[in-house]
Amino acid sequence: MTKQNLLDALCDFTREAVKDLLLPVEMQEDDEAQPPPRPPEVYSMGLPDFQEAEKKAPFILHQVITANDVWPEGKTEPVSKAVVRTVFGVSHPNSQEGPLALLGLIERVRLALWRQRSICKQFRLDMKAGADYPIYDRQLRHFMPGKW
Repeated sequence: MTKQNLLDALCDFTREAVKDLLLPVEMQEDDEAQPPPRPPEVYSMGLPDFQEAEKKAPFILHQVITANDVWPEGKTEPVSKAVVRTVFGVSHPNSQEGPLALLGLIERVRLALWRQRSICKQFRLDMKAGADYPIYDRQLRHFMPGKW
């Protein structure tokens, strides 16, 4: 397993899982009209400009945060593991519906992964490890971050 291949496959999987989920886009200074809702953009390892995270919403960011490779005795290939953090961001004009939109986005990806259990028949989800996903209670104007 290469970590880059894992991220590429995970991003493709995620794009497919959320392709029909349309979420609000915050109007920017350059916009002449309210942008239409769109599916989240999916990134790996970093946003193009993390300081502008609000402007990128809705988005999903996958990051490898730890990795481990061992070569068990008698095996012809190493066994690799990686822990991936997924950061979600939505922007919503309604402070009640926004956190629900964030939760819905997280749940969409989580359930797709748990149903599939593997990506590209190469990367298996460790079902025993479980998943923690804090949803931050602080909101930056209409921007709601969460991670898994």
